[in-house]
Formats: sequence, C-alpha cells, structure tokens
Amino acid sequence: MRILSHEIPSAVGQSVTVAGWVHRRRRLAAVSFLILRDRSGLAQIVVKESPEQLDAFGEETVVQVTGTVAANAQAPGGVEIVDPVITPLTEPAATPPIELWRPTVGAGLPVVLDNAPVALRHPVVRAGWEIAAAALYGFREALNGQGFSEIQTPKIVGTATESGANVFALDYFGGPAYLAQSPQFYKQQMVGVFERVFEVGPVFRAEPHDTVRHLAEYVSLDAEFGFITDHRDVLAMLRTAIAGMLSAVGSRAWSALERLGIELPAIPVDVPVLHFTEALKIAGASPDEPDLAPADERAIGEWALKEHGSDFVAVEGYPMAKRPFYTHPQPSDPRWSNSFDLLFRGVELVTGGQRLHRYSEYVAALAARGESADAAAYSSYLQAFKHGMPPHGGFAIGLERFVARLTGAENVREVTLFPRDLHRLTP
Repeated sequence: MRILSHEIPSAVGQSVTVAGWVHRRRRLAAVSFLILRDRSGLAQIVVKESPEQLDAFGEETVVQVTGTVAANAQAPGGVEIVDPVITPLTEPAATPPIELWRPTVGAGLPVVLDNAPVALRHPVVRAGWEIAAAALYGFREALNGQGFSEIQTPKIVGTATESGANVFALDYFGGPAYLAQSPQFYKQQMVGVFERVFEVGPVFRAEPHDTVRHLAEYVSLDAEFGFITDHRDVLAMLRTAIAGMLSAVGSRAWSALERLGIELPAIPVDVPVLHFTEALKIAGASPDEPDLAPADERAIGEWALKEHGSDFVAVEGYPMAKRPFYTHPQPSDPRWSNSFDLLFRGVELVTGGQRLHRYSEYVAALAARGESADAAAYSSYLQAFKHGMPPHGGFAIGLERFVARLTGAENVREVTLFPRDLHRLTP
C-alpha cells in the first residue's frame, strides 16, 4: 500500500511503497540519490546498485518506489529509503520548461503563466493555492458555525444591471445573456429563504484594467444575512470570517507558509474603523473626492499599522453616489452610506454594508436613477421585497487578492491558478 512522504518518518525499519514524480537526481561517485515528490513533500531514495538506472528517469517521470526506511539526519524529514526497487509508471518525462527542483523559481511570471500546468508543480508556485484552499476551508467553517447555508447561484444571467457595459455578453440560444458580475441579487433573495447564506464561486468583470490587482475572472466569497441593526453587524461577521480563514491557513497550510517565509497576521477583535471623511484627511486627499485612490488606501493602511498595530482597517460611510442603488443610506445624513471597505495592508479587500429592505425604498432608489421597479431587469429581484424582507446586509471577499496580500505577492496573478485578464485566455 502506498504511503506519502510525510508518513515515512513513522516507518523506520519497515518496508514501504511511495509514488510520485522524480523531483531531482544526483549522481555521486559511491552513491546516487533520487528525490521523489508527492502531494505531501519530498522523499530521498538512496540508489547504490545500478545507479545508471536513474538516467532513464528524467525529472518529472512518475515512478513507484518500494524499499526500507532508514534514519538519516541529513535527509529530508530525517529519513530515507534504501535498497529500492524503482518502477516507472509513465514513459520518461520531457524536460520541464522551468527547473522545478530549484528552491526558488528561476523564471519570470509570463513564463510561469504560459506553462502553468507544469509550473504549478513547483513547491513555491503551488504554495499560493495551498493557502487559498485553506482559506476557503476556513471561510466555510466560520460561516457554517454561524448558522449560514451555502448556496450556488446562476453565473449566466439575463440582465446586466450592476455596472452597465462592464459585463461579458454571450449568445444564449439565440438571445442575449451575460456572465454574472456577482451573486448580489440572488444572495439577497435567499436571505428571505434561509436568513443567512454564503456562496463561493467565480465572478466576471469585463473592466479594461491592466493592473497587478485586477482580474477578469476571480473567486468571490460572498455572504448575506438578515435581522441586522446596521452595517457594523456586517463588519463584525466579516471579522469572524477572516479570522476563520487565517486560522485555517495557519493549521492547514503551514508548510506553504514556511516555503514562502510568511508569518500570519492577526485580525483585531475590534477592527479600527474610520469614516470616509476622516480617511480622506488621513490620506491628505481633497474633501471633495468621491472615492479613495490606491495611494489613499496605502496611506490609511500605514496609519492603521502605526496607530493600532493592525494590518486591517475599515472605512465606512462612503458617499451614496459611489455605492450601488441597493445600499442603505446613513440615517443621520443620507449623503453617506451604511457601507464599508475593509483594507488589508493598504489595499481594498472587501466591500460590504447594509442593504435597503423595503420595497418602497427600492422604488424610490430606482426612480432617482431614472429607472422603473417594473423593468424586466428588476422585476424578479424585487419580488422578494414585495413579500417581506428583514433588514440585511453582506460582503464579498476577493480570494486571490486576499492571498496576494497575505503572501506579499506583487501581482495577483502569482497566486491565481489560471488567470484571466485583458491579455490572457490560455492556458
């Protein structure tokens, strides 16, 4: 029966079978070594007899090895396999486009992305998605623990209502359709069914951004829940979700963190909160600015770290003019919204807030935009509000951006399996 490389230290003196990829071969005068890689790590196999057999196993050839486990403090994990019988499971592999055995990635990002099916085998390259997978686990566990139900909503939709032209249009059996920009409308409707819902899924943004922080398709971690007082309840739930994500990364992806030399941050129990007007002052921006520029976000992130020792800071009360029509205004001053952005290390990570929940409020909000609540784009969405919806709110986390900020990646594509942007549709 096959065991994994991380299990070998517990089998000293026993005969074991391992299988994986030939990660590296080393031929010395008296002895040769085969380093085997599987999903859990590396294993060292000592070849004393017929070392020339290693010549037939090019790096990345898939092999099975049966041998005896021996203690050796110099070997990976303090053990190695001796007296091996090596059986190839494939034909000899072609030379990889990058040297996967090196401890660091010697190729530039374009080369890595062009050759992603193989480049992702590099322990450093794959570490980003190991962290992402752990974060997904933590997100689900945290919200399941708060009584949320996981949902899946359509990604092909019949209307484009949230941001106009920034959608991908497609032919749907001869009629127009679009790739969903978010599950916002659906998750709000499902609050009327389950009260608390979350979704993990792709979203699509046809925005012509060519930056290190934007993708045309990314994984969105969405949550929506009812019976809230205001957006501060949403921020508190978001804090619970992110704490769960960080905890899961620490427990489930610790080896990936070690490979990247990363120390996990902590999210404070009480995340620092600034009103939008205060944030503009801290950033030295004009009080008439309707939004925060990337340089403003960086300045606010530096302030939060200096003043509160926090990598996280929330900015609330964005101008209503910059928020979607379903956003609830600040009761004391309707110029501002009951919404927030959560910045992580100086970059916007999450947008969230309280939504309108009365049908009459939607009618008025759409009328202010010159639109009708009876329009086809809104009729099914607003059906839920006609039949009673509680005060509710929610948030959306961009998974790839979260991992990029956590790992310090300069480009979000470094931690995306197969990124889609202005220039890339393959592999």
